[in-house]
Amino acid sequence: MNGIPIETAPKRVISLIPSTTESLFDLGFGDTVVGISDYCTQPAREVSLLTRVGGPKKVRVQEILRLKPDLVIANQEENSRADVEELCKCGIPVWVTFPKTIRQSLDDLWALSQLYHRQLAMDRLRSLEVALDYARLAASEANPVRYFCPIWEEETEGARWWMTYSAETYPNDLLSIFGGDNVFKDCPKLNSPGSMAGSEGEVLSQGTGPRYPRVTLEDIQNARPEVVLLPSEPYPYSYQHVIEYRKFFLQKSSEDLKISIRWLDGSLITWHGTRLARALQELPGIFSS
Repeated sequence: MNGIPIETAPKRVISLIPSTTESLFDLGFGDTVVGISDYCTQPAREVSLLTRVGGPKKVRVQEILRLKPDLVIANQEENSRADVEELCKCGIPVWVTFPKTIRQSLDDLWALSQLYHRQLAMDRLRSLEVALDYARLAASEANPVRYFCPIWEEETEGARWWMTYSAETYPNDLLSIFGGDNVFKDCPKLNSPGSMAGSEGEVLSQGTGPRYPRVTLEDIQNARPEVVLLPSEPYPYSYQHVIEYRKFFLQKSSEDLKISIRWLDGSLITWHGTRLARALQELPGIFSS
């Protein structure tokens, strides 16, 4: 994580990350937010009143400059290097976050709280830390459940593939708290003939390499997951997909491979920040039989 490039509490903030926008309001800093990305949706009423500046891959730099921010918060995976560099050249302080674990995400929130120095935020973060410790303790004696979680899928030249995530990613770390054992956490070790592991992750970011591998049906079968999770984002999986996938894996998998297909709110695993509180409430039973 790069340090926040200012030393006093900002009065005009632009957030280019949906999860960070939500976190700013949850921690009581919403009164300083003057601009957001086109994809920031929460809290719904509050963000409806704010200026949108594009994004995530291409923000409207001139619109940002017009808002005269004293801090722009971006993310290494969500936002482009070119936009960040242009803002910096214009003299705008940009904080680029890149949390790959729950701890790193919480450290970002603590850094914001220390910058603003507001007691309400610190109290809320202490409560979140306690809830996290309790969740870890509650799941500590559970048997790990092997799972596969696609975050995108496409068909290229007649070959269907899925994008998933490996270790060193926030979703992997989060779901491990609830007893999830990601079958592709060690994606560089994939060696099935059809594997596309290590391909560049075009959907979530550029240049992330094996953090977001593409896998084939053969890879999935060889990995032998017990549970397949279908999150609602970034690929818009729905309950209908659960039905389709049950039929699909019933037809494609061997008789001794029993796979449970489950849908979940994707923001619970992809939105780092204060949405962790909801994840700790709603996901403890995600791997239960």
